[in-house]
Amino acid sequence: MTIRKTLTSAAATVALLAGTTSAMAMDEVTIAYFMEWPMPFQYAKANGTFDEALGMKVNWVAFDTGTAMSAAMAAGDVHIAVSQGVPPFVVATSAGQDLQIIDVAVSYSDNDNCVVRSDLDITKDNAADLAGKKVAVPLGTAAHYGFLKQMDHFGVDLASLEIIDMAPPEGAAAIAQGSVDMACGYGGGLNRMKEHGNVLLTGAEKEELGILVFDVTSSPASFVAENPDVVAKFLKVVADSNAMWNEGSKKAEMLPVIAQDAGMDEATAEKDMSTFVFPSVEDQLSAKWLGGGAQEFMKGVAEVFVSAGSIPAALPSYDTTVNTGPLAAANGM
Repeated sequence: MTIRKTLTSAAATVALLAGTTSAMAMDEVTIAYFMEWPMPFQYAKANGTFDEALGMKVNWVAFDTGTAMSAAMAAGDVHIAVSQGVPPFVVATSAGQDLQIIDVAVSYSDNDNCVVRSDLDITKDNAADLAGKKVAVPLGTAAHYGFLKQMDHFGVDLASLEIIDMAPPEGAAAIAQGSVDMACGYGGGLNRMKEHGNVLLTGAEKEELGILVFDVTSSPASFVAENPDVVAKFLKVVADSNAMWNEGSKKAEMLPVIAQDAGMDEATAEKDMSTFVFPSVEDQLSAKWLGGGAQEFMKGVAEVFVSAGSIPAALPSYDTTVNTGPLAAANGM
């Protein structure tokens, strides 16, 4: 198996940076998020609700991958990352970065997948023909985890593949140009990949195999400990935005704002969000999610990465990587 950029080296870099976060006067906060990934919080973002609720300037910085979010938090450039994939979070914490999950951002399974070039005529029925092919995968992300699980399911030997580390937009361009045979990704990148190929498994089929896909909101543990009120207020705005979207009556008002902020047309944003699930705070605090389910799932993700040689070792437990204190406080606001 040829991998042009290893997770191990990326994780080591994150671990080295983890202790370099510099103190900053809390008159502003910096939040990481994804473009082309429409979420209810962006309605509040565009309307300045976060600045008002937190009583400070909120800076927003867009990223292409969750691994880049981890590195930015390690360097002290980002205080909170919204919708970071569980796999990049697991990679970072397994390497020693002291990050914590502070909420479940979104659950999705049809918005993260692998696409095979149409001209290859490879489907789930003859997926073994992927052996020897070139694949674009954003390493250390939810897409990478799903890719590993799917290849295991189809019995495709990873050693037979040439795996190239590419963010979803790059992977979409590569499959469009015919320079890769399969590309894995999410959001707008995945939408563009589908214009040139087909998915091997639907979201429902992946879930039947135990391939869950959800993102979290994460933050350096030191930042959460030093600024619990700021974090709780931030999560309160997110929760209120999700509740407004889930209730349904204001979707027509929210959608154009969200789509514009995400850099998408309304139709595409609406299509993507129709397959997103934004759990309520009560659900997030339940055993299914942050009450134990997420921790157990992370352990499984880590073990898959260890088996694939992507990270050297998993943590004994991922219980300490979840902090429900701020979310519980937000629920009481």
